[in-house]
Amino acid sequence: MKETTIPVKTHSKHVPDTRDSTKTLCPPVDIFESAEGLTVIADLPGVQKEDIQVQVENDILTIKAVSKSILTLDPTYREFELYPYFRQFQLSDKTDQEKIKAEMKNGVLIIHLPKKEEAKPRQISITVS
Repeated sequence: MKETTIPVKTHSKHVPDTRDSTKTLCPPVDIFESAEGLTVIADLPGVQKEDIQVQVENDILTIKAVSKSILTLDPTYREFELYPYFRQFQLSDKTDQEKIKAEMKNGVLIIHLPKKEEAKPRQISITVS
């Protein structure tokens, strides 16, 4: 896009806002690869299982989570706020999206991304003739 100093007459047309202005936190993750596939481990402190949404759409893995405070009182002084978590990953075509599984344990989300059968390494036997 070029920047000009000459004013350009444009027609005023309402364009919908496509950006979400909500503040989010990017949870730290570790990703491990094995012969069976990838394992994504995300730290989501303060999040319960029912407050997590994991979805795959258009080869993009999306993690959304909301942490809730256990305090019942309004603080007089606050140094931090709880923001929702949001993270996305582009999946390879070697991932078997139908067999993705997720589990939650003690604030840690573990997502198993298995490889498709044809993408898994296999041993080729040698015959002697």
